Amino acid sequence: MGIRTRSFANNILSGGVFDATDLDGALPSSNIDDTSVGNITAVPALVATTIVASDPPAPNAGQIWYNTTDRVLRGYVLSAGSWASGGNMNTARYGLGGAGLQTAALGFGGASPYTGATEEYNGSTWATSPASLSTARVQLAGCGTQTAALGFGGYTGTPPGEIGATEEYDGSTWTSNPTGLNTVRRLLGGCGTQTAALAFGGTVPPETAATEEYDGSTWTSNPTGLNTARSQLAGCGTQTAALAFGGNIPPLTGATEEYNGSTWASNPTGLNTARRLLAGTGTTTSALAFGGLDPAPALTGATEEYDGSTWTTSPGSLSTARRELGGAGTQTASLGFGGLSPSQTAATEEWTKALVTTTLGAS
Repeated sequence: MGIRTRSFANNILSGGVFDATDLDGALPSSNIDDTSVGNITAVPALVATTIVASDPPAPNAGQIWYNTTDRVLRGYVLSAGSWASGGNMNTARYGLGGAGLQTAALGFGGASPYTGATEEYNGSTWATSPASLSTARVQLAGCGTQTAALGFGGYTGTPPGEIGATEEYDGSTWTSNPTGLNTVRRLLGGCGTQTAALAFGGTVPPETAATEEYDGSTWTSNPTGLNTARSQLAGCGTQTAALAFGGNIPPLTGATEEYNGSTWASNPTGLNTARRLLAGTGTTTSALAFGGLDPAPALTGATEEYDGSTWTTSPGSLSTARRELGGAGTQTASLGFGGLSPSQTAATEEWTKALVTTTLGAS
């Protein structure tokens, strides 16, 4: 028969197995023995990076290989994310601030009623810190790490209520900064670190687009605020690469904006589920949005992932739908805690996207 070139176009079945029943060119079926061409031993370099008889014991993230024994393409990729229950907070509350990572998180403030209570999460349980915020408050913003956190803005319940008070946590003690936000507000978004933070949006009232940068001692207002003034939004990222999404204009919105350190740019593609009082974690190119109130209005546990341009709804959803919850972590390892569901809750959930070996093309 000579040398025949095997075409791979449209020949990967739903189970990931190569279909060896059709070849380039017209050949009489009597001249073809499918079993003789079914054992493919090589594939183009662009299809697989490695040809092996058994799956690699320790593949690298993103690695793709062709298994000649099973006759399938496999890869080591991130699984679909899912939420699992973590340890409950010691103080059920809503409207709290959050900071840190999934395995080293910080929750502070909120209403239970108004509190400055601070708790630290080690990946399984919450421990109450002997230190509380100097100013008990709800609907504040937070950022930073478990041992270098920042809490700012919020509402004390005493008219007019909105404050700009800023406090720093060093892992054991909260210290008040006499210089607070220039625009006092609550229900605002925040991100960054203790020495390079960003505050945006919120309600004074009314809703504001005001954006401020913190350098570790002073807040500086940026004359260029959000394109869409709003409150009850979520944010993530850093001071020079931030993401703002969701909130209340009113009405509810899924609007998404990116900050480059000086200006906000609106993304025409917003959240798939417009909502307010949600939580967010991650970066401008790898973010997670979860929880909140959708247009019904109804509590939601809906979770969406952002890749830098588009939001994709995840099949994984919070087990406890809630609003005004705290969040910490990254797109692949996040923590959601506290909130209203519809009463205040101490429930904590962990979001995980793990690297797994999967058969490419399998349903």
